[in-house]
Amino acid sequence: QVQLVESGGGLVQAGASLRLSCTASGRTFDNYAMGWFRKAPGNERSFVAGVSWSGGSPTYTDAVKGRFTVTRIKSSVYLQMNDLLPEDTAIYYCAADYNPAGTGGYWGQGTQVTVSS
Repeated sequence: QVQLVESGGGLVQAGASLRLSCTASGRTFDNYAMGWFRKAPGNERSFVAGVSWSGGSPTYTDAVKGRFTVTRIKSSVYLQMNDLLPEDTAIYYCAADYNPAGTGGYWGQGTQVTVSS
């Protein structure tokens, strides 16, 4: 059974940092892109950050550029989130082998990030 398991979410104040981790089990994703999406209440799930199979060419949604950093080691992917804002509050999902539309592939169950003002 393939699983992506996220950890590292929590409740923090604005300006704080969190580091999300995601580890795959059941198969490897060393040769596939991995990344992070998020879903805030009332919004659709949207792309946050992604990284290629080699760990290079990270991409970010504009709202997090300069504050978030995505990295990976083999089939684990990480999201360092600095200077968090209340609008970053969402459930964060790890994904692997997804298509550009953010569908398909494999997904974790999500981890809640709540940023208070």
